[in-house]
Amino acid sequence: MEDAGIYKLSDELALVQTVDFFTPIVDDPYDFGQIAVANALSDVYAKGGKPLLAMNIVCFPVDKMDISILRAILQGGLDKLKEADTLLVKGHSVDDPELKYGLAVTGTIHPDNVVLNNTVKVGDQLILTKPLGTGIISTAIKKGLAEKHTIDKIVKSMTTLNRKASELMVETGVSACTDVSGFGLLGHACEMIEDTRVGMTITAASVPIFVEAKGFAEMGMISGGLNRNRDYREPMVDISPSVPGYMADILFDPQTSGGLLISVSRDKVAGLLKNLHRAGIAEAAIIGEVVAKPKQKIAVI
Repeated sequence: MEDAGIYKLSDELALVQTVDFFTPIVDDPYDFGQIAVANALSDVYAKGGKPLLAMNIVCFPVDKMDISILRAILQGGLDKLKEADTLLVKGHSVDDPELKYGLAVTGTIHPDNVVLNNTVKVGDQLILTKPLGTGIISTAIKKGLAEKHTIDKIVKSMTTLNRKASELMVETGVSACTDVSGFGLLGHACEMIEDTRVGMTITAASVPIFVEAKGFAEMGMISGGLNRNRDYREPMVDISPSVPGYMADILFDPQTSGGLLISVSRDKVAGLLKNLHRAGIAEAAIIGEVVAKPKQKIAVI
């Protein structure tokens, strides 16, 4: 996933633009189309923006797959765009040996209201709006080990837009936000404190997870992306020996269409969390805080 770019057009209007596409992680093509759209829109929502326009990007193996699969993917994507009140303007397709689908998305925001990912403040509380573990469970799906109820559970999460969470954080007024995607929770948290004068503490037991991810992680169902995330960010992360190994894996697990990681002042956190729960974002939880020291380090306790 590419982070969204912000382009100021005037004192009252800025564009939020992102491009995102990936390969299927579930078998149902309609679900895959919905997940791809929810995933692509998240970059705009994380900035506090409103997505307006989208363009499809499709790579499809014409000689290997039935065209009905592509129709189902695009229908899933279109239905999710309608839910998001986002207009599909056109698209681009390529005959490719590997199926890929995604979108280029453009949204708008007032330049003074852009929510950045690196403006956290000491004392801020950290809220995560969706459970972790979709990458580990997706690996289990590929190996035929995940049961239908587990697949249904993560599909529901991955197809859920971050729209309402974004609107509520903008209404509250927050310090910073990022969506949790391919770099995993710890990878994106590291981006929030990199090149700053602050650090973070994350309480592992407070982080919402899909319970099935625990068992699969203990079975070794981890992806190459998880290991790359760990290798890249380990120098910035100090994980307490008391944190179970499966939980450390889940914290580095690459997510698809994950939730928002929001940094909000202590006096506003209770109100925001209450509003998120009232809006049906039931698993949103406070998972840590921004601290003064050690700088540019994350302590997982």
